[in-house]
Amino acid sequence: MNKTKVNLFTGFLGVGKTTALRHLIANRPQNEKWAVIVNEFGEVGIDGAALLNDELAVAEIAGGCLCCVAGPQMTATVATLLRREKPDRLLIEASGLAHAAGVIDELRAKPLGEALEVAAVLTLVDPRQFILPDYHRQPLYRDQISIADVLVANKIDTADIPTMEAFRAQAAALFPPKSLVGEVRDGQLDVAWLDAELAAKPRYRPAALPDNTSAWQSAGWTFEPELNFDGERLTRLFDDLPAKVPGLVRAKGVFRVLDSWVWLNWAAGQWGAAQVSWRRDSRFELIAPEFDAAAVEAWLKECLE
Repeated sequence: MNKTKVNLFTGFLGVGKTTALRHLIANRPQNEKWAVIVNEFGEVGIDGAALLNDELAVAEIAGGCLCCVAGPQMTATVATLLRREKPDRLLIEASGLAHAAGVIDELRAKPLGEALEVAAVLTLVDPRQFILPDYHRQPLYRDQISIADVLVANKIDTADIPTMEAFRAQAAALFPPKSLVGEVRDGQLDVAWLDAELAAKPRYRPAALPDNTSAWQSAGWTFEPELNFDGERLTRLFDDLPAKVPGLVRAKGVFRVLDSWVWLNWAAGQWGAAQVSWRRDSRFELIAPEFDAAAVEAWLKECLE
Protein backbone atom coordinates (compact mmCIF):
# COMPACT_ATOMS: atom_id res chain seq x y z
CA MET A 1 0.00 0.00 0.00
CA ASN A 2 1.32 3.41 -0.93
CA LYS A 3 1.61 5.62 2.12
CA THR A 4 0.71 9.30 2.24
CA LYS A 5 3.69 11.52 2.95
CA VAL A 6 3.16 13.90 5.86
CA ASN A 7 5.15 17.07 6.55
CA LEU A 8 4.90 18.92 9.85
CA PHE A 9 5.44 22.70 9.92
CA THR A 10 6.52 24.34 13.15
CA GLY A 11 7.72 27.78 14.14
CA PHE A 12 7.18 30.46 16.73
CA LEU A 13 4.22 32.83 16.65
CA GLY A 14 4.30 35.28 13.74
CA VAL A 15 7.20 33.69 11.89
CA GLY A 16 5.19 33.25 8.67
CA LYS A 17 4.13 29.60 8.55
CA THR A 18 0.78 30.26 6.86
CA THR A 19 2.38 32.48 4.23
CA ALA A 20 4.95 29.76 3.56
CA LEU A 21 2.23 27.14 3.21
CA ARG A 22 0.33 29.35 0.77
CA HIS A 23 3.46 29.63 -1.35
CA LEU A 24 4.03 25.86 -1.31
CA ILE A 25 0.41 25.16 -2.20
CA ALA A 26 0.60 27.59 -5.12
CA ASN A 27 3.66 25.74 -6.42
CA ARG A 28 2.72 22.14 -5.69
CA PRO A 29 3.38 19.60 -8.45
CA GLN A 30 0.35 19.25 -10.69
CA ASN A 31 0.45 15.47 -10.40
CA GLU A 32 0.24 15.51 -6.57
CA LYS A 33 -2.93 15.75 -4.50
CA TRP A 34 -2.42 17.54 -1.19
CA ALA A 35 -4.46 17.99 1.98
CA VAL A 36 -3.80 20.35 4.88
CA ILE A 37 -4.47 20.32 8.62
CA VAL A 38 -4.14 23.65 10.43
CA ASN A 39 -3.84 23.81 14.20
CA GLU A 40 -4.46 27.10 16.01
CA PHE A 41 -4.25 27.90 19.68
CA GLY A 42 -7.45 29.97 19.77
CA GLU A 43 -10.99 28.70 19.54
CA VAL A 44 -11.61 30.43 16.20
CA GLY A 45 -9.42 29.23 13.33
CA ILE A 46 -8.07 31.92 11.03
CA ASP A 47 -5.19 30.27 9.18
CA GLY A 48 -7.42 27.58 7.70
CA ALA A 49 -9.55 30.22 6.04
CA ALA A 50 -6.43 31.80 4.58
CA LEU A 51 -5.43 28.50 2.98
CA LEU A 52 -8.76 27.46 1.53
CA ASN A 53 -9.08 27.11 -2.22
CA ASP A 54 -11.21 25.09 -4.58
CA GLU A 55 -8.58 22.40 -5.17
CA LEU A 56 -7.40 21.71 -1.62
CA ALA A 57 -8.94 19.90 1.34
CA VAL A 58 -8.29 21.88 4.54
CA ALA A 59 -9.20 20.72 8.06
CA GLU A 60 -8.79 22.69 11.28
CA ILE A 61 -7.99 21.70 14.84
CA ALA A 62 -8.59 24.76 17.01
CA GLY A 63 -8.72 25.42 20.73
CA GLY A 64 -5.35 23.99 21.72
CA CYS A 65 -1.95 22.93 20.47
CA LEU A 66 -1.47 19.64 18.66
CA CYS A 67 0.70 18.30 21.45
CA CYS A 68 -2.33 18.54 23.75
CA VAL A 69 -4.84 17.04 21.33
CA ALA A 70 -2.52 14.49 19.73
CA GLY A 71 -4.68 11.45 20.22
CA PRO A 72 -8.38 11.01 19.45
CA GLN A 73 -9.03 14.39 17.81
CA MET A 74 -5.94 14.48 15.63
CA THR A 75 -6.16 10.78 14.79
CA ALA A 76 -9.80 11.17 13.75
CA THR A 77 -9.07 14.29 11.68
CA VAL A 78 -6.14 12.69 9.87
CA ALA A 79 -8.00 9.41 9.30
CA THR A 80 -11.03 11.21 7.89
CA LEU A 81 -8.90 13.24 5.48
CA LEU A 82 -7.01 10.18 4.30
CA ARG A 83 -10.17 8.18 3.75
CA ARG A 84 -12.10 10.97 2.04
CA GLU A 85 -9.40 12.66 -0.01
CA LYS A 86 -6.73 9.96 -0.50
CA PRO A 87 -4.00 12.63 -0.79
CA ASP A 88 -0.45 12.00 -1.91
CA ARG A 89 0.81 14.44 0.74
CA LEU A 90 -0.55 15.81 3.99
CA LEU A 91 0.75 19.13 5.36
CA ILE A 92 0.21 19.86 9.05
CA GLU A 93 0.72 23.41 10.35
CA ALA A 94 1.26 23.30 14.11
CA SER A 95 0.35 26.18 16.38
CA GLY A 96 3.17 28.58 17.17
CA LEU A 97 2.81 27.43 20.78
CA ALA A 98 3.05 23.71 20.03
CA HIS A 99 5.59 21.21 21.33
CA ALA A 100 5.46 19.11 18.18
CA ALA A 101 7.54 16.09 19.20
CA GLY A 102 4.49 14.22 20.49
CA VAL A 103 2.76 14.79 17.16
CA ILE A 104 5.57 12.97 15.33
CA ASP A 105 5.25 10.04 17.73
CA GLU A 106 1.49 9.92 17.12
CA LEU A 107 1.91 10.04 13.34
CA ARG A 108 4.36 7.13 13.42
CA ALA A 109 2.34 4.96 15.80
CA LYS A 110 -0.55 2.72 14.85
CA PRO A 111 -3.03 3.26 13.34
CA LEU A 112 -1.73 6.39 11.55
CA GLY A 113 1.74 4.97 11.00
CA GLU A 114 0.28 2.23 8.82
CA ALA A 115 -1.00 4.85 6.36
CA LEU A 116 1.55 7.66 6.73
CA GLU A 117 5.21 8.17 5.87
CA VAL A 118 6.65 10.91 8.07
CA ALA A 119 8.67 13.13 5.76
CA ALA A 120 10.74 16.22 6.56
CA VAL A 121 9.77 18.42 9.51
CA LEU A 122 10.18 22.09 8.54
CA THR A 123 10.75 24.74 11.21
CA LEU A 124 10.62 28.42 10.29
CA VAL A 125 12.51 30.96 12.37
CA ASP A 126 13.05 34.69 12.35
CA PRO A 127 16.87 35.05 12.25
CA ARG A 128 16.64 38.13 14.46
CA GLN A 129 15.09 35.97 17.18
CA PHE A 130 17.17 32.89 16.48
CA ILE A 131 20.47 34.56 17.42
CA LEU A 132 19.16 35.85 20.77
CA PRO A 133 20.00 33.74 23.85
CA ASP A 134 16.64 34.59 25.44
CA TYR A 135 14.78 32.61 22.79
CA HIS A 136 16.97 29.54 23.16
CA ARG A 137 16.32 29.54 26.89
CA GLN A 138 12.65 28.81 26.17
CA PRO A 139 11.99 25.04 26.06
CA LEU A 140 9.28 25.51 23.41
CA TYR A 141 11.64 27.36 21.07
CA ARG A 142 14.43 24.81 21.60
CA ASP A 143 12.01 21.97 20.89
CA GLN A 144 10.91 23.53 17.61
CA ILE A 145 14.54 23.90 16.53
CA SER A 146 15.50 20.43 17.71
CA ILE A 147 12.72 18.61 15.87
CA ALA A 148 13.45 20.26 12.52
CA ASP A 149 14.90 18.34 9.62
CA VAL A 150 14.81 21.52 7.53
CA LEU A 151 15.51 24.81 9.33
CA VAL A 152 14.43 27.89 7.39
CA ALA A 153 15.25 31.51 8.18
CA ASN A 154 12.26 33.50 6.96
CA LYS A 155 12.00 37.29 6.64
CA ILE A 156 15.68 37.57 5.79
CA ASP A 157 14.98 40.93 4.15
CA THR A 158 14.39 42.33 7.65
CA ALA A 159 17.75 41.10 9.01
CA ASP A 160 21.08 42.86 8.59
CA ILE A 161 24.32 41.21 7.45
CA PRO A 162 25.76 40.59 10.96
CA THR A 163 22.48 38.94 11.99
CA MET A 164 22.53 36.60 9.00
CA GLU A 165 26.18 35.75 9.59
CA ALA A 166 25.39 34.90 13.20
CA PHE A 167 22.39 32.82 12.13
CA ARG A 168 24.50 30.79 9.68
CA ALA A 169 27.19 30.14 12.26
CA GLN A 170 24.72 29.05 14.94
CA ALA A 171 22.67 26.92 12.54
CA ALA A 172 25.80 25.17 11.29
CA ALA A 173 26.81 24.34 14.87
CA LEU A 174 23.51 22.65 15.77
CA PHE A 175 23.72 19.05 16.90
CA PRO A 176 22.35 16.90 15.50
CA PRO A 177 22.90 18.69 12.19
CA LYS A 178 19.98 19.59 9.98
CA SER A 179 19.36 17.96 6.62
CA LEU A 180 19.05 21.43 5.13
CA VAL A 181 19.27 25.06 6.28
CA GLY A 182 17.47 27.54 4.05
CA GLU A 183 17.05 31.31 3.84
CA VAL A 184 13.96 32.90 2.30
CA ARG A 185 11.84 36.02 2.28
CA ASP A 186 8.04 36.14 2.20
CA GLY A 187 7.83 32.43 2.95
CA GLN A 188 9.07 31.39 -0.49
CA LEU A 189 10.04 27.83 0.40
CA ASP A 190 11.27 25.42 -2.24
CA VAL A 191 8.78 22.58 -2.76
CA ALA A 192 11.74 20.18 -3.04
CA TRP A 193 12.52 20.80 0.65
CA LEU A 194 9.47 18.72 1.55
CA ASP A 195 11.46 15.68 0.42
CA ALA A 196 14.73 16.58 2.11
CA GLU A 197 16.82 13.45 2.56
CA LEU A 198 16.07 11.65 5.82
CA ALA A 199 17.59 8.23 5.13
CA ALA A 200 19.68 7.14 8.09
CA LYS A 201 23.23 6.13 7.32
CA PRO A 202 24.87 3.39 9.38
CA ARG A 203 27.85 5.66 9.87
CA TYR A 204 28.84 9.17 8.86
CA ARG A 205 31.97 11.28 9.13
CA PRO A 206 31.49 14.89 10.25
CA ALA A 207 33.30 17.71 8.51
CA ALA A 208 36.93 18.24 9.40
CA LEU A 209 37.47 20.00 12.69
CA PRO A 210 38.41 23.69 12.33
CA ASP A 211 42.08 24.49 12.86
CA ASN A 212 42.71 20.85 13.50
CA THR A 213 46.36 20.86 14.45
CA SER A 214 46.05 18.16 17.11
CA ALA A 215 45.32 15.29 14.71
CA TRP A 216 42.06 14.56 16.47
CA GLN A 217 39.84 11.91 14.98
CA SER A 218 36.08 12.21 14.74
CA ALA A 219 33.38 9.76 13.74
CA GLY A 220 29.66 9.39 14.13
CA TRP A 221 26.95 6.76 13.96
CA THR A 222 23.21 6.86 13.29
CA PHE A 223 20.50 4.35 14.13
CA GLU A 224 16.95 3.97 12.84
CA PRO A 225 14.39 5.97 14.87
CA GLU A 226 12.44 2.81 15.72
CA LEU A 227 15.33 1.38 17.75
CA ASN A 228 15.24 1.84 21.52
CA PHE A 229 18.34 2.16 23.70
CA ASP A 230 18.61 0.98 27.29
CA GLY A 231 19.08 3.99 29.58
CA GLU A 232 21.15 2.16 32.20
CA ARG A 233 23.54 0.77 29.60
CA LEU A 234 23.97 4.20 28.03
CA THR A 235 24.67 5.69 31.45
CA ARG A 236 27.36 3.09 32.11
CA LEU A 237 28.87 3.71 28.68
CA PHE A 238 29.13 7.46 29.25
CA ASP A 239 30.58 6.85 32.72
CA ASP A 240 33.22 4.52 31.24
CA LEU A 241 34.04 6.54 28.11
CA PRO A 242 37.08 8.40 29.56
CA ALA A 243 38.69 5.06 30.43
CA LYS A 244 37.64 3.40 27.20
CA VAL A 245 38.84 6.31 25.01
CA PRO A 246 42.06 7.87 26.39
CA GLY A 247 42.31 11.59 25.72
CA LEU A 248 38.55 11.89 25.05
CA VAL A 249 37.74 15.42 23.86
CA ARG A 250 33.98 15.26 23.22
CA ALA A 251 31.17 12.72 23.09
CA LYS A 252 27.57 13.63 22.41
CA GLY A 253 24.45 11.99 21.12
CA VAL A 254 20.68 11.79 21.01
CA PHE A 255 19.03 8.47 21.74
CA ARG A 256 15.58 6.99 21.87
CA VAL A 257 15.16 5.62 25.41
CA LEU A 258 11.87 4.10 26.61
CA ASP A 259 10.10 5.79 23.69
CA SER A 260 11.33 9.22 24.77
CA TRP A 261 14.37 11.03 23.38
CA VAL A 262 17.37 12.14 25.41
CA TRP A 263 20.45 14.21 24.66
CA LEU A 264 23.73 13.09 26.27
CA ASN A 265 26.80 15.30 26.22
CA TRP A 266 30.30 14.60 27.58
CA ALA A 267 32.75 17.52 27.73
CA ALA A 268 35.44 18.81 30.10
CA GLY A 269 35.33 15.72 32.28
CA GLN A 270 31.59 15.78 32.92
CA TRP A 271 28.46 14.66 31.16
CA GLY A 272 24.82 15.63 31.36
CA ALA A 273 21.46 14.60 29.97
CA ALA A 274 18.23 16.30 28.94
CA GLN A 275 15.04 15.38 27.11
CA VAL A 276 14.79 16.74 23.55
CA SER A 277 12.29 16.84 20.70
CA TRP A 278 14.57 15.26 18.10
CA ARG A 279 12.84 12.37 16.31
CA ARG A 280 14.80 11.72 13.09
CA ASP A 281 17.19 9.02 14.35
CA SER A 282 19.45 8.09 17.25
CA ARG A 283 23.01 9.28 16.72
CA PHE A 284 26.37 9.54 18.44
CA GLU A 285 29.52 11.53 17.74
CA LEU A 286 32.99 11.09 19.24
CA ILE A 287 36.15 13.23 19.11
CA ALA A 288 39.47 12.01 20.50
CA PRO A 289 43.16 11.80 19.52
CA GLU A 290 42.74 8.13 18.61
CA PHE A 291 40.12 5.41 19.01
CA ASP A 292 38.94 2.10 17.58
CA ALA A 293 35.80 2.94 15.58
CA ALA A 294 34.71 -0.70 15.39
CA ALA A 295 34.93 -1.01 19.18
CA VAL A 296 32.87 2.18 19.67
CA GLU A 297 30.21 0.87 17.32
CA ALA A 298 30.11 -2.41 19.27
CA TRP A 299 29.68 -0.53 22.57
CA LEU A 300 26.77 1.41 21.13
CA LYS A 301 25.07 -1.72 19.80
CA GLU A 302 25.43 -3.33 23.24
CA CYS A 303 23.24 -0.48 24.56
CA LEU A 304 20.34 -1.39 22.27
CA GLU A 305 17.37 -3.14 23.82
